[in-house]
Amino acid sequence: MTRRLNLRQIEAFKAVIEYGTVSQAAEMIGISQPAMSKLIAHLEDDTGLRLFDRVKGRLLPTRRGMRLYEEIDRIFVGVRQVENAVEAIRRDEQSGLVIGVMPALSGSFIQQATSRFLAKQPGVFCSVQSRSSQWIAEGLTTRNLDVGLIIAPIDNPYIVAEPLLGHPIVCILPLGHPLTRKKVIAPHDLHGVGFVSFDPESHTSRRIGQVLDAHGVSPEIAMIANVSPTVCEFVAAGVGVSLVHPLMVGGLRQKLAVRKFKPAVQLDFQICRIRDSRNARLVDAFLESAREASAAVSRAILRPDRALES
Repeated sequence: MTRRLNLRQIEAFKAVIEYGTVSQAAEMIGISQPAMSKLIAHLEDDTGLRLFDRVKGRLLPTRRGMRLYEEIDRIFVGVRQVENAVEAIRRDEQSGLVIGVMPALSGSFIQQATSRFLAKQPGVFCSVQSRSSQWIAEGLTTRNLDVGLIIAPIDNPYIVAEPLLGHPIVCILPLGHPLTRKKVIAPHDLHGVGFVSFDPESHTSRRIGQVLDAHGVSPEIAMIANVSPTVCEFVAAGVGVSLVHPLMVGGLRQKLAVRKFKPAVQLDFQICRIRDSRNARLVDAFLESAREASAAVSRAILRPDRALES
């Protein structure tokens, strides 16, 4: 009479197929090699099938062995789906927050803000999605996001926004650039100078363009990039100069020069939420943590002369 198969035998069989050797399979599931060999032998006895050929001390799956493996793998896929469903249910029962953040803020700042929030909200599940400002605005409107961090203002009556990390833009230059001799850069200093620009359709580019146009200044556009880290990298590489929010200089402070720019051009990021949010309490708590992180970052930026040294 054929005995019932047990799960340990099936796990051992699957491991040998996937890891290729009895010794490695035994190590992966945490049993000895003799115990693994015994499980495989019992599985063959219990099924009445020759599942492996023994070739030079190795087990090679037979055609029947591979057919059985395919059936077992389908079952394990189903088990993993059940595990994923359990995790999704668990997360639904937890309090959760979904945050959309533009790439420029997706590094240190969002880490600081979220860490502050989680330290005060144990057991809360957070998901952070780094996407474009437009995608974030749509995510807020459709309630797929609870909070958004962007730079372009949103004209939507269902979205509430407040400025965050507002600072005047600074001029960044390659080390050794002739303009580094000046302590303050004015629009006329940039006329005809190689310039690394943001995408012309971006909010930052439009703000900068308005100021330069008002002074009749036309820099020589040497490069266009759509995110701040790329702009800063190309400036550091000597491609040209640029105008950016001081937060964007980040870890490149030693690779480029930073100078004040006059007249002052204020550039604010925006932290947004949907009106009547389903997670109003958590959204309020996150906004407070983001404000605290913003204040800490601003203090670092405004530390005497730190942001404006070459």
